[in-house]
Amino acid sequence: MPTNQDVAEQLNLVFQLMQLAGENRFKAIAFDKASQTIKGLSDDINEYIENKNLTDIKGIGKSIAEDIYAYAETGKMPVLEAFKEKVPLGLIKWLDISGLGPKNILKIHEEFGITEIEELKGLIESGELAKLPGLGGKSAEKIAKSIEWMEKFDERCRIDQATKIAEVIVESMKDLPGVEKIEVAGSLRRAKETIGDIDILVGAKEEYSNDLFDAFTSHERVTEILGRGESKSSVRTKEGRQVDLRIIPPKSFAAALMYFTGSKEHNIVMRSRARERGMSLNEFGLYDLFENGETNRDAPHSFETEADIYKLLGLSWVPPELREDRGEFEIFEEQDELPLVQESDLRGVIHAHSTWSDGKFSIREMAEACMERGYEYLGMTDHSKTAAYAGGLTEDEIKQQWEEIDKLNEEFKSAGKNFVIFKGIESDILADGSLDYDDDILEGFDFVIASVHQSLETPREKMMERFRNAIKNPYTRIVGHPTGRLLLKRNGSDIDLNELVALAAEHNTAIEINANPLRLDLDWSYGNKARAVGMMTSINPDAHNIDGIDLMKYGVKIARKGKYEKERVLNTKSAEDVMAFFKAR
Repeated sequence: MPTNQDVAEQLNLVFQLMQLAGENRFKAIAFDKASQTIKGLSDDINEYIENKNLTDIKGIGKSIAEDIYAYAETGKMPVLEAFKEKVPLGLIKWLDISGLGPKNILKIHEEFGITEIEELKGLIESGELAKLPGLGGKSAEKIAKSIEWMEKFDERCRIDQATKIAEVIVESMKDLPGVEKIEVAGSLRRAKETIGDIDILVGAKEEYSNDLFDAFTSHERVTEILGRGESKSSVRTKEGRQVDLRIIPPKSFAAALMYFTGSKEHNIVMRSRARERGMSLNEFGLYDLFENGETNRDAPHSFETEADIYKLLGLSWVPPELREDRGEFEIFEEQDELPLVQESDLRGVIHAHSTWSDGKFSIREMAEACMERGYEYLGMTDHSKTAAYAGGLTEDEIKQQWEEIDKLNEEFKSAGKNFVIFKGIESDILADGSLDYDDDILEGFDFVIASVHQSLETPREKMMERFRNAIKNPYTRIVGHPTGRLLLKRNGSDIDLNELVALAAEHNTAIEINANPLRLDLDWSYGNKARAVGMMTSINPDAHNIDGIDLMKYGVKIARKGKYEKERVLNTKSAEDVMAFFKAR
């Protein structure tokens, strides 16, 4: 019997192959939506399969239902098998290459008969790819750079990918006999955008270690055991990620958690603070030093939590996201806490796309999904007309969309729902820094997100002038994903973000933290500058489907890492206060 995940993965594979085959966009999207729907289904899909009522699930049409029934019965999905005949599976990996869309992938495959990235690299090196009509030297160079990035970062993954693996393993182990404590550590606990190895710590007595390591190394996601010792085991998961499990004596757990969370730079300062106070700090505990500088291991300091250790070293507890030796010590010497934004503080969703441009759900569906999650507003921001490749809106389409939003807002109000949709647009920043419509259209929006989507490699000074003009434009209220980076796939634009952060603060304009784990842009490392100048941000999911709304949690992690308090995050405010911000310059 297939699981919900099995069916969702098959449908997603159909979606990807359909893109590569140049199938009708809306037909392909139907499979993507069906995949997401089944992935998020709280019921067992086999109940629907047995009762032959899959079409009762919203978004599952008769044709897709028949394919699922066949898959459950035979283990093969007819539509998928048909597309496997048309498109080699090896080309799916090509979809990760920035600068290569599905049409060009298929064109290259048909022209040269290749399916592997190594073969594509050979075509670039020989100069043959640049000769293909519609590509050229610059495109070939961009594709080569993207492949280089993919290979360079093959040993790393995004925070969302690492989180999903860690959560599954922690969930499977947390209630096993002997487990007193269990925590994720390392760069994942510190909310770094990309992760190498995943570190998990378990607090348990020694007699339980063997059984716990057995459970860990035999987990269903494990494909290879890389090593197994007395206190640490390492495995490779089916996603190709290394996961390290350490079993720590419960009395040392807090010290070990601090040590293995890092960062290395933070730990160096912590050990230095201990020595200044006549103590020694390591992964086992905090000890007094003898006069000769040796550690008195027979007299450990008593502690229960990380906070106890920080207190013994003259500090308040430092949230894991801030442990990078980037100003956290000065802050937590002086104050008990920094009121960092939390997921529960978020009151609305800003930056989302609908079927009006390149989104996969209607405005109503996106609004209802926001309401289901307890949000009070949705800032609808489809693409502007220059982004024709993403279904950018013409002036007439904008006016039609405004009418739809007005009707929905009236409907929600009449039904007594505390929810409002803001009329927004994600306007392309044009080459000279202007926005994508005339003023008479721009003034009709509640707000504008100004983003660069094209010519990301423009030289620094020209790109800076582009951004300066956009930030100074009175209609710009938020700057979207400022560098345009795609983590592990594409570097961002060459811009001076310190200058743009200060300029945005000066003009009372927010720069978003794009919560999509591919972006996480504005980078957290500019948080100190943003804090110094009082710049507002907005944690925006850039949601192109309903699942995209739930990416907000990753944006919150990056905002916390960037030292953003609740007060400097726009979408922690009420709808009325957000509208006031939109109107104020």
